[in-house]
Amino acid sequence: MIEQRAKSVINAVPGMPFSWSINPYRGCYHQCRFCYARRTHTFLEEDGVGRWGSRIYVKVNAPAVVRGEVARNRKIRHVAIGTATDPYQPLEGRYRVTRGILEALRDHGVSAGIITRSPLVVRDIDVLRVLARVAGASVSVSVATMDAALARDIEPTVAPPAQRMRAVRMLADAGITVHVALAPVLPQITDAPAQIDAVVRAAQEAGAARVWHNALNLHDITRDAFFGYLRERNPELIASYAALYRGRYAPQTVADEIDARVASARARFPAQPVERIRSCAPTQLSLV
Repeated sequence: MIEQRAKSVINAVPGMPFSWSINPYRGCYHQCRFCYARRTHTFLEEDGVGRWGSRIYVKVNAPAVVRGEVARNRKIRHVAIGTATDPYQPLEGRYRVTRGILEALRDHGVSAGIITRSPLVVRDIDVLRVLARVAGASVSVSVATMDAALARDIEPTVAPPAQRMRAVRMLADAGITVHVALAPVLPQITDAPAQIDAVVRAAQEAGAARVWHNALNLHDITRDAFFGYLRERNPELIASYAALYRGRYAPQTVADEIDARVASARARFPAQPVERIRSCAPTQLSLV
């Protein structure tokens, strides 16, 4: 763990559904085999394959910096939190950087969309409820599979899927708009109809407003990490993945098939009506 003082925290993001993002940490304790953000370690001349989960940079002054940035730039009305690191990884329990950022956004009326794999997000329900009312707040909880053993293989240090679904239930019960991110879907590993059905059904039963998804993409560093996982746990899939992932993305036919399976599951397991906090602020673009 390395403490650092950031000069800026809010990043402009072109070409995405959101215009601004915040990542309270650099690096991530969650050593997910498929994490696209591993390549960010190379920007610091760090090893994004072998040391991704062992060198975490904590932006200790981030809440104060955010307060200054949103005060100076009134164009910042919505931010996505956790696009390149989990804002609720274990160090958040000690440093409370993400909580401080949410408090800053609340005080300045800036809405937020959070994405995380951690149940620790429920600690901040009190702040999220107020933020949801004054500006808008949503949380996307990522769950790639409901199979606990498989989840341990592909997300070695992440809480079990059932625990994450309990967090979804707690957020929904508190009136927070919560989604489940079925992400990423791994071809031939987590893409069977029964596997997708299990996640969608559990999400809807937990009160998720929506299930959204994406298929695995393999950037250069992520590719090295993921093929290392295949060699260790699924060597029989190496040739198949080499053929599928000649580039960063799987063939469109594979993505289309995954889309169809998720759409089918969502149709058979529709979202349950849940009372949610309504914001008094204008609608903002979000993560989903």
